[in-house]
Amino acid sequence: MEKYILALDQGTTSSRAVIFNKQVEKIACAQREFPQHFPHPGWVEHNPEDIFTSQLSVMKEAIMKAKLKPEQIEAVGITNQRETVILWDKNTGKPVYNAIVWQCRRTANLADQLISTGRGDLIRSKTGLLPDAYFSGTKIKWILDNVPGVRQRANNGEILAGTVDTWLTWRLSGKKVHVTDYTNACRTMLFNIHTLQWDDELLQLLDIPKCILPEVKDSSYIYAVTDKAVCGFEAPIASLIGDQQAALFGQACFNEGEMKSTYGTGCFLLMNTGAKPINSKHKLLTTIALGLNGQIQYALEGSVFIGGALIKWLRDELGIIKSAHECDILAESVENSNGVILVPAFTGLGAPYWDSYARGTIVGLTRGANKAHICRAALEAIAYQVKDEIECMKEDAGIKLTSLKVDGGASVSNLMMQFQADILDTPVYRPENTETTVTGAAFLAGLATGFWKSKDEIKNVWKINRVFTPSMDSSDRKKGYALWQKAVERSRSWD
Repeated sequence: MEKYILALDQGTTSSRAVIFNKQVEKIACAQREFPQHFPHPGWVEHNPEDIFTSQLSVMKEAIMKAKLKPEQIEAVGITNQRETVILWDKNTGKPVYNAIVWQCRRTANLADQLISTGRGDLIRSKTGLLPDAYFSGTKIKWILDNVPGVRQRANNGEILAGTVDTWLTWRLSGKKVHVTDYTNACRTMLFNIHTLQWDDELLQLLDIPKCILPEVKDSSYIYAVTDKAVCGFEAPIASLIGDQQAALFGQACFNEGEMKSTYGTGCFLLMNTGAKPINSKHKLLTTIALGLNGQIQYALEGSVFIGGALIKWLRDELGIIKSAHECDILAESVENSNGVILVPAFTGLGAPYWDSYARGTIVGLTRGANKAHICRAALEAIAYQVKDEIECMKEDAGIKLTSLKVDGGASVSNLMMQFQADILDTPVYRPENTETTVTGAAFLAGLATGFWKSKDEIKNVWKINRVFTPSMDSSDRKKGYALWQKAVERSRSWD
C-alpha cells in the first residue's frame, strides 16, 4: 500500500494541508483563511481555536480529496508562522488569551526599555536576536502581566505556553505532548542558541517561569502520535519547523554558504552558515536553521521589508497595472528603466542602512519616463534590496556565494530573476515546486520515519524549473549598483 506524507502549513492568514508522495508530487491540498483581529492600532491577534480548527479542517479535506485510508499516512509534518505565541490552561486546554501575532507591536516599549537599560548586547549574545516586539518573549510577558490571574497560575504550573507548532502538536496529540523544535524556540528571545537550553538569565529578565515552556527537540523527530479521536487517524507527528527555515530545507540548502530568498510580501533571506553561529556586523539575525540527527545548523537571516508589496502598491495605490503579471509585461516592453530608480522605503530601510526614517522615493524621472519604466524600476528595486542583504551576509560569513535559490509568489517573474542573477553575478535557481515551506516540513517528517532515507535522496527529487545565468557586463553591474545606492541616500533621514 502506497504511503504519503501529510504536511501542515499554518500561516499568518490561512492554514494549508498538502499531501505528497515519495516523488514529492502534490497529491492533494486544501487551504482555509481565518479571521484576523486588530483590537487596537498596532495590535494583531488570532483566536487560537481558529488556528486549530482551520488547520484540522483542511487536513481532513486534503485526506478526503486524496481518498487516502488512515494507514496510508506515513507521517505528519508541521511548519508554522514564527514568533506568534499562545498561552493555555494545562488542564482544560482553554487559551487564556488570544494568540499574539508576530506582527503585533504592543510590546515595542518593553523592547525599547531592554535596549535603553543596556540588555541588548546580552540578549543578542545569547539568542542572536535584537530586542524587538517581533519575538515571542515580550508577548508572553505581556499576557502574564495583563491577563488577571494568569501569572499566579503559571507559577503554580497550571499554564502552558508555546508557539503555533507547539499548540498544534498539543491539540493533535490529544493534549498529551508539549514540545517545540530548535528553529521555533530560537525565535522566542528566551532560548540560548549556544547551550541549546531555555536561558535562566533571560527568563529572569522577563519574569517568565520556565515550567510553562515546552521541551525542545530536533526539527525532524517523532514527537507524538496523532489522536484518532481528534484527527481520524493515527500517525507520527515527525517534523516541526518555522516557516523560513522550512523553506531553506525545502530548497535543499543543506551545505554551508547555500542561500535561499523567498519573494513574498517582503523578502526573507537565509544563508546556511554551518555548525557555528556567526555574529553579524550588519544587525542581521543569527538563528538556528535546523536540528537534525542531533546536529545543529545555523543561519544568517535578513529581511527586505517591501518585496511583492511594491507590485501591489503599483496596482492598488498608483493604479498603473491591474495585475502582477501586467507589471512584468510592461517591464519587458522596454529595454531598461530609462534612468528611473524606485526605492520602496515605505516603512523605512533594513540592513545595511537601518534607517526607520527613510521614505519611498522615485528618482531619475525625465519627460520620457512612463509607467513601463516605473514597473521595470519596481522589479529592479526588489532585486537590489535582496543584493543589499546578500552583500551583508557575504561580508559577515566570509563565504563566497555560489548560487541563490528562489521561491515565493514573485519569483515567477523571469525578468526579475534574470536581473537578480545579473546584479549578483551568480546563478539563480528556481525550483519546479516554489512552495518550498510546506515541502521542507514534508521532507523532515519523511526523514524521521525513513520515508526518505537521506538528504542525498531528497536532493535527487528536488527539481529545477529554470536556471538564470548572469549575463550583465561587469561595468554595467557596478554602475547600476552605484546608482541604486545613490538613490537610497536620497531616500534616507526624511523625517
